[in-house]
Amino acid sequence: MIERYSRPEMANKWTMQAKYQAWLDVELAVVKAWNRLGLIPDDDANKIIDNAGFSVERIDEIEAITRHDLIAFTTSVSETLGDESRWFHYGMTSSDTVDTAVALQMTSSLEIIIDDVKMMMESIKKRAIEHKMTLMVGRSHGIHGEPITFGLVLAVWYDEMARHLENLEQTMEVIRVGQISGAMGNFAHAPLELEEYAMEELGLKPAPVSNQVIQRDRYARLATTLALLASSVEKFAVQVRHWQRTEVYECEEFFAKGQKGSSAMPHKRNPILTENITGLARMIRAYANPAMENVALWHERDISHSSTERFWLPDSFITTDFMLHRMNGVIANLTVMPENMMKNLNLTGGLVFSQRVLLELPIAGVSREDAYKIVQRNAMKVWEEIQQGKATTNKKGESLYLQYLLADEELRESLSEEQIRECFNFDYYTKNIDKIFARVFK
Repeated sequence: MIERYSRPEMANKWTMQAKYQAWLDVELAVVKAWNRLGLIPDDDANKIIDNAGFSVERIDEIEAITRHDLIAFTTSVSETLGDESRWFHYGMTSSDTVDTAVALQMTSSLEIIIDDVKMMMESIKKRAIEHKMTLMVGRSHGIHGEPITFGLVLAVWYDEMARHLENLEQTMEVIRVGQISGAMGNFAHAPLELEEYAMEELGLKPAPVSNQVIQRDRYARLATTLALLASSVEKFAVQVRHWQRTEVYECEEFFAKGQKGSSAMPHKRNPILTENITGLARMIRAYANPAMENVALWHERDISHSSTERFWLPDSFITTDFMLHRMNGVIANLTVMPENMMKNLNLTGGLVFSQRVLLELPIAGVSREDAYKIVQRNAMKVWEEIQQGKATTNKKGESLYLQYLLADEELRESLSEEQIRECFNFDYYTKNIDKIFARVFK
């Protein structure tokens, strides 16, 4: 992962030093378990626990000869011990160490992602409450629909993130698994109790059954969980990018003093953060594919998964962590323009109230088909005026659509002027916002 997208707290979990430390943590947990079972004498166990160490540089030197990273690691550690080194890695296979250590790295990294999601949810909630009643136009197909509030949009985001939080917490239990089951997973050289004691020491669960590796459907669950999370964050970013368009200009990424938008056009204020997030989400989703392809290993194991995991595991975590912090900053500092939201809401000359009129007519005894014809024909007149660039309000400030409806004789046979004017009341569209918020934010 390129360094500019790394935050130290996450990136440090995936350095070579961190990887080998996790390996050592697993090996020491097994030493303690063998000691508990009576195989390794107390004196030897204590010497290993107190003195075992490694050097990344030394491991690299040994691996250049052995071409086996785990053997290079155990050799490096053995050089820091005496005769007691005979008990180090006793009865284990490489994947016992590696896969269990990766579980430690994944779980500690996922804890950070979970905290990131909670942080972002709090930022969304704060802005949602702030703009609970800030009116804006809702859009479908990119076309103006009906009045909503900006707070309602953010409440949808919060609810979506809550689902991701639950999914992440469930995924944590799927990946919080290790093994000390031996070369083929048959426990021929170590009892099941050894694995149970070691996992207890490490804070992991024993895999109920394993072969030579932890099954990669667990890893694929992680990759797809992060990919789904990234997709939602991209969705939020794309909405911000649309709102910042000059023709819309309802929200804008915070533009700092001294910030520049273009080398050629000094006036530019570009949505660079959310565009960046869109690109990062594409990368996070891309890693889900090799993770799923890793599920189908040959028989009890092969190592086709190993090379991909050296890429996608650290990159997925580091990129997701960075992306969540960047999106959180966008939300927390987002410039919201309620006046422009209201201007856009009125842009179509009152057409956003068409359904309200449509629903009043059946109450007055008009058939659904006739009601639709009345409402639509007047709406089409407004669209024609908009296409010609004509004003959508009169000198009194009345919308063009209201004017056409009031002049429609067939409509006036069923609805009074007061009833028609009441259909253009924004309060009608916000009457249940408090109840929605109560359901979302509990």
